[in-house]
Amino acid sequence: MREPNVSLRIDAELFATLMEKVSEFGDTGDGGVNRPVLTDAHKAARDWLCAVFRSRGYEVLIDDIGNLFGQMDLAGPGAPLVMLGSHLDSQPFGGRFDGAYGVIVALAAVESWRATAEEAGIAPSCNFVIADWMNEEGARFQPSLLGSSVYAGTVARDFALARTDMSGATVEAELMRTGYKGSDAAPKPTCFIEFHIEGDDKMEKSGAKIAPFVRHWGASKVRIEVTGEQNHTGPTPMQDRHDAVLGAAYIIAKVKEIADAAADTLYTSVARLDVSPNSPNIVPGKAVLFAELRAPEPVMLEWAEAELRAALPGLAARAAVKAEIIEVERRPAGRFDAGLVALCEQVADFLGLKRMQLDTIAGHDGVALNGIMPSIVVAVPSVNGVIHRNDEFTSEEDLVAGGNVLLQMIERIDAAGGDLAKAGGTK
Repeated sequence: MREPNVSLRIDAELFATLMEKVSEFGDTGDGGVNRPVLTDAHKAARDWLCAVFRSRGYEVLIDDIGNLFGQMDLAGPGAPLVMLGSHLDSQPFGGRFDGAYGVIVALAAVESWRATAEEAGIAPSCNFVIADWMNEEGARFQPSLLGSSVYAGTVARDFALARTDMSGATVEAELMRTGYKGSDAAPKPTCFIEFHIEGDDKMEKSGAKIAPFVRHWGASKVRIEVTGEQNHTGPTPMQDRHDAVLGAAYIIAKVKEIADAAADTLYTSVARLDVSPNSPNIVPGKAVLFAELRAPEPVMLEWAEAELRAALPGLAARAAVKAEIIEVERRPAGRFDAGLVALCEQVADFLGLKRMQLDTIAGHDGVALNGIMPSIVVAVPSVNGVIHRNDEFTSEEDLVAGGNVLLQMIERIDAAGGDLAKAGGTK
């Protein structure tokens, strides 16, 4: 097996050029991007990525849920296949690093490894594929992690294709419109590696440059429908009103109260509220809440969901409305592959980069894939812990340091012929 090369570095100029270019798609002019899934801006970014793949000799593959892959066969048919990547879709008016960094750093790392191997006369033993997963964010279509979950077999393809946005457009229709409803067989790799910005300030405060996520928290995403009675906000007597938004307000406060009862072990939110008919002069007849419960242990999620269910009748009665849970999407908690965590840590130590271990409370495509193959998500620092808004930022130095770790990881996996244990990924 080849000895690790401490001088092996990612092509920082290539990475910076690609990162700058992808940030143009959906550019909001204030440092952020507005590139929700299957919008024109998202299509433009994907079209550009396909063109880059083809110009560099990658085979472009698009499966029937719109996941996009660029495959580079360096070792020939039948060789172990290593998958890297993340997603190009963004939150509405989100940041330019979330997701896109993982795709671009993967491409730059594979290109750097290919160039290094050619220059040194090394015959690679692995092939590589870069993934851009469809609808990681879950902003326009719910649930999140949609493309990777269909790939992993935890969400049915027909269910995913039928998801609608607020205008009623379906995933299938938008895939067809944008040209990303493919028919290619999805690649079948041996492992998946995703790099991402942290989205918190723990790394920045500690001085760490690399942090493999060891655990991923579970989530229950609860959709609650509150039904009242539409009426005029003027002449309708207060005691006769059945205000759906008032009922929703009581429920929102309860969701926060449940989190307060389990400090640091339960995170909750209600970040979306759809009101009908949404007129300032009409007592709302209906409100749909999108509540989220996140915790590292299944028992906590079960408790929180039970508390919310038990409280709904009384909260609804306070506003003289009805409330019911109409859908629950559950994502289990778990641990990322210990071998890949160890490999990441060994590489960080080899490069002299301070590291730490973290949990990820947010969902990532690597969470979906973790159920079917060895997977890991690795974080680089976020300035001030900002994510999902225009001023999310990670320094070029930290972005490139993450790229160097990724490059060293894939070089060691390649040197071991795709065997993660031989790559040094077990302690």
